[in-house]
Amino acid sequence: MKHLNIIVALMLSSLLLLALYAPAQQTTTVSPAKAPHDSIVLGSGCFWGAEMRYEKLPGVIDAVSGYADGKGVKPTYRAITKRSNKHNPDNHAEVVQVTFDPQQISLEALLQHYFESHDPTQLNRQGNDIGTQYRSIILTNSPEQQARAEAVMQQYQPLLTAAGYGQIVTQLKPLTEFFPAEEYHQDYIAKNPNGYCPDHSTGVRFNRAQDALTAEVDNRPMLSGKHILVIDSESYCPYCEKFKAEVASSYQGDIPMHFRYSRQLQGLNIKTEATATPTIILLQEGREVFAFKGFLAPEEFYLLLGKFKLGDSEAFDVAFDKATDQRFCKEYEIFKNTPDGIFVDKLSGAPLFDTRDRFDSGTGWLSFTKPVAGSVIEKPDNRYGMRRTEIRARVSGIHLGHVFDDGPNGKPRYCINATVLDFKPRAES
Repeated sequence: MKHLNIIVALMLSSLLLLALYAPAQQTTTVSPAKAPHDSIVLGSGCFWGAEMRYEKLPGVIDAVSGYADGKGVKPTYRAITKRSNKHNPDNHAEVVQVTFDPQQISLEALLQHYFESHDPTQLNRQGNDIGTQYRSIILTNSPEQQARAEAVMQQYQPLLTAAGYGQIVTQLKPLTEFFPAEEYHQDYIAKNPNGYCPDHSTGVRFNRAQDALTAEVDNRPMLSGKHILVIDSESYCPYCEKFKAEVASSYQGDIPMHFRYSRQLQGLNIKTEATATPTIILLQEGREVFAFKGFLAPEEFYLLLGKFKLGDSEAFDVAFDKATDQRFCKEYEIFKNTPDGIFVDKLSGAPLFDTRDRFDSGTGWLSFTKPVAGSVIEKPDNRYGMRRTEIRARVSGIHLGHVFDDGPNGKPRYCINATVLDFKPRAES
């Protein structure tokens, strides 16, 4: 025992000497650990539009289309879409793995967006997409996520019930394994710029006060005369933004254009289901006449509008079939002596020619020495064995006439069909 005490004392002495003579260590500051990113796997029907919408949410770092929750079925698009798997409860679901920063977007906010972006009361389908691969499903990575998702779902059910919808059928399960989809499915909408975004949302929002404000629209003006109705998306839709940039932003026509969400169509007689954005509907007296789901390029939009506004007429033939007005036609007689003003495109309303540049050529067609700057485009026209220069409206692309080099004082002569023009008196300054 005495020997043991001596050994312990020697050890303590050595440690004391080391502490006294060891060089002082520098103090280091340890930064607090950055909050880790989180992820959750969500299924709400076709993953194309869902992936794109998640990526646009502030705080979402990445969204990957994929497959999950299947057994005995290969996690490939070809396998899950086989007819034999359409009603297979063990089929994989089309899902999106969403990685997000909880400091920027909470799990609750992300799940609210999830529920609002589709119809969680539809069993094994979303709209016309039918099959178990389109089921509504939430796959969580922890018991905490499971509990928070359950809470959000319970908050949403009374709102759906009040709006006349049935019970939520969204499955809530722990994630076992996620399989990324094939490369061509990733960022699908960005890779395919002409199309539409599926929209199967119910229109029911968690923030009821804000929802009531945005829902207050007056559709009564659309019950009289002709109108253009564009069904817009409440979340980001690149095709909607493209339509606004390439068509709506330059449209100045006399048929009013209205933008509405799918839940704001009350009082209108519409046959087309508002399951895609954009959807362009042409109304007369509040009733649908023409409709198109998806993005329309300017020339396609104005062809549809031409059928709606011009019908089977000489003006339509001029605008879209390069026909020519009869000499001294009715519209020419009306327009040849109009007072000071601007001639505009009959469809787009864009300014084309100024009365200050008009002259009487004696030909029986309206003649101008120049167009409004930037309003027309020139194209070669070699029809009928002639070499001419065709004039088209830049905004709508419709045929206007031709330009010749025999105008007054060496100027050009723009020979223009009157049936495709409207006249606006010059605004007083």
